[in-house]
Amino acid sequence: MPYSAVSLFVLPHTRGSSHGQTRIIRKAYQQDFYTHMMEECYELWAQLEREAGVKLYRQTGLLVMGPEESQGYQMIKNTLQKNKVPIEILNRDNFSQHIPNVNLALGDGAMVDITAGVLYADRALKTVQRQFEKLGGVIRDNEQVTDVKPGPVVTVTTSAGVYRAKSVVVTAGPWANRLLAHTGLQLPLTVVKINVCYWKEKVPGSYNVKQRFPCFLLTEFEETKDIYGLPSNEYPGLMKICYHGGSETNPDQRDKTTNRSDIDILQRCVACCFPGLVPEPAVVESCLYTLTPDHHFVLDCHPSHSNIVFGAGFSGHGFKFGPIIGKLLCELVLGEVPSYDLSPFRIRRFQDKTKSAL
Repeated sequence: MPYSAVSLFVLPHTRGSSHGQTRIIRKAYQQDFYTHMMEECYELWAQLEREAGVKLYRQTGLLVMGPEESQGYQMIKNTLQKNKVPIEILNRDNFSQHIPNVNLALGDGAMVDITAGVLYADRALKTVQRQFEKLGGVIRDNEQVTDVKPGPVVTVTTSAGVYRAKSVVVTAGPWANRLLAHTGLQLPLTVVKINVCYWKEKVPGSYNVKQRFPCFLLTEFEETKDIYGLPSNEYPGLMKICYHGGSETNPDQRDKTTNRSDIDILQRCVACCFPGLVPEPAVVESCLYTLTPDHHFVLDCHPSHSNIVFGAGFSGHGFKFGPIIGKLLCELVLGEVPSYDLSPFRIRRFQDKTKSAL
């Protein structure tokens, strides 16, 4: 059988975590290992752009704001400086000159990850799918996987047929545990629904990507952490601002989850920090995050069946790592030494929370 990718829904779809026009790409992380991985990610995204002749990335910079003496803000700053990532430290005197239409809270620091920007997500997915097919891969969408039977040859049963392969990679997003259950394994994953909000500019163009307005990350606001946003781009005159959290949901019944507490937080944030936006969302969409307890990915082999490899729990920040995640999963399934230390992503870190019937 040629390399095959099986998808539950007809592609493209909006039922998972990877749809939408844009995502932030950045090196600004608290942890060194993510910043190290992102170095090669930028190179691989650029390689894909060249090979496909499609623009996938736009540099805007990432404005990081947060209490200057807080641990989270300082860890990001230290990681960027230690890894010699180009940054610009802003102070209260020059902040408005560099970043108009944003209020910097008293006691907050600000810095810009200069290399950060916007990934065109929908375009990137279509490009990857075309390249996969160009190299001989087969995409089988609108097929529901109903069984995964381990063995020296793995048998995958779907709504359309039965496939057998020497090895299988499971990257099922919110449905990961449903598929892994067939192999006797359950991971500590929580699926949450995120409200993706777009806010109208009072003066059109004030926060526009064409004006090089940056993406941003607010590390703390009131009692919450990690509010992020992207310049107006997807919808003319609307800026995307979201809270990196949501309400637990069943991925098959996501539309029944109607909690808007995160929108209340965002309204206060917009009113406080972004005076050029109307503090009422003009458009509210949704996506799903699949969270691990520590918000780090799961990249590993099945503990009892090394020819079943899985990537899961990307916790709302995995898209930008797509090329590296693909490379690492490929190395695992081929039995090669991974290009990066995978100890932060192995399931053994969840020894007390991983259930296995094997």
